[in-house]
Amino acid sequence: MLGYPVISFEEFTHMGSVKNLLGATPPPDMTRQLSNQKQVTADNPPAFIFHTADDPAVPVQGSLFFAEACVRNKVPVALHIYPHGNHGVGMALNNPDLSGWTEVMVKWLIDWHTPLG
Repeated sequence: MLGYPVISFEEFTHMGSVKNLLGATPPPDMTRQLSNQKQVTADNPPAFIFHTADDPAVPVQGSLFFAEACVRNKVPVALHIYPHGNHGVGMALNNPDLSGWTEVMVKWLIDWHTPLG
């Protein structure tokens, strides 16, 4: 389960995370290696991603990159992007527009782990 994740260390990144983890001027090969969307393989576990389109801290594009990489590698993925919401909303219990994301995730977990037929 990924909630408003920092995925890319290259484009559409959260520069504070890059600086805190890699320093002010990390080598390009390191930022590429640590951009998670570039590391997805068919062996990745299924992914549930939750983000808001207008997250002011972490650009939603990283979640889009990761979901696309999962689809390309045939990794089951559920991507839920809500129109509005701050970064770090947690379970969003006091936000009726976002609070349902946890129910959606639980349903996804149950459906994913329930054998077909």
